Amino acid sequence: MIYFHIPFCKQACHYCDFHFSTSLKYKDEMLSMLYKEVELRADYLEDKNIQSIYFGGGTPSILEAEDISRLIDKVSQHFEIDTNVEITLEANPDDLKREKVAKLRQTEINRFSIGIQSFFEEDLRWMNRAHNQEEAESCIMRVQDAGFENITCDLIYGFPLLTDEKWKMNMQKLLDFQIPHISSYSMTVEKKTALDHMIKTGKAAAIDSDQAADQMLMLIDRLTTAGFEQYEISNFAKNGMYAKHNTNYWKGKHYLGIGPSAHSFNGTARSWNIANNAKYIHDIYQGVLPLETEELSALDRINEYTMTSLRTMWGINLTIVEDKFGSEVKKQLLNNAEEFIYNKQLTQVENQLTLTDTGKLMADHIMSELFIVD
Repeated sequence: MIYFHIPFCKQACHYCDFHFSTSLKYKDEMLSMLYKEVELRADYLEDKNIQSIYFGGGTPSILEAEDISRLIDKVSQHFEIDTNVEITLEANPDDLKREKVAKLRQTEINRFSIGIQSFFEEDLRWMNRAHNQEEAESCIMRVQDAGFENITCDLIYGFPLLTDEKWKMNMQKLLDFQIPHISSYSMTVEKKTALDHMIKTGKAAAIDSDQAADQMLMLIDRLTTAGFEQYEISNFAKNGMYAKHNTNYWKGKHYLGIGPSAHSFNGTARSWNIANNAKYIHDIYQGVLPLETEELSALDRINEYTMTSLRTMWGINLTIVEDKFGSEVKKQLLNNAEEFIYNKQLTQVENQLTLTDTGKLMADHIMSELFIVD
């Protein structure tokens, strides 16, 4: 898997703490350095067969179709791109004008991840999104009319303006568009974001955890009733339309991250690039990788496996735990899980531990309690 972090946005959403710049001044220099980093890290992945390429950010749909094609071509020069590769472009609705979509159709992009978030104008203004209500709907139609079928859309729930009725209407809108994959996230308040400041200064209401929990249960009920599988806490797919990229990530596959702030994983260590555009450009130009690396201990690896796998419908495979980490670790993990199984927040079927719907409401807590410690 290869991930490209495109660190540019037209404007800053109030809730976002990802690394990006609203200035495109150094876009060309950044693209040149992305090409160069692919060359510098061509030997990072032991398996050269690439099953997924993901353009995230930031807002990668800011790029021209030609820019994206050149990045894919650069990957093909150093890796073997699988014939059934999934190539995803995260896109903001306002970027998906008819001409742009037509040009993207000529690239190897075969999957869109569209950041809708809400179909209501007041919600989009509250979030400081760059698109409006009309663009939220029209962009989906343009992408579908161009022949793209593998589409996922993002929705956010659990924020003060979102009544239950509006939430039902947002979900129904995507169902009416027959979107085969839906990603939905609870609004979180990250430190040093505009939303964090607005809440602290009384300019915005605090997030209501009970509202978020209720709307998450509404989400699960509505989408599973409509034939979707909740294959990961925040992701729902119809007809087996799972995201290859994210599924491989949750299953612990190795990946290479290209671009400022991008993370990589090779099975034994995790590395991440500096979250500074100017420093990234300077270092890569000099042939220096601006990254930090953390070697993962056996405890790190079992706890990471617990965290990622428990988020999915496949859950924790106790056979894998025993084979990779030993019978004592498996025994300790089951001991840690007893309380949650008793409270019907976890369920054990043969060698699989999975979250129940109730457990999904407190997934982070359960994961932390399952972690193995010295």
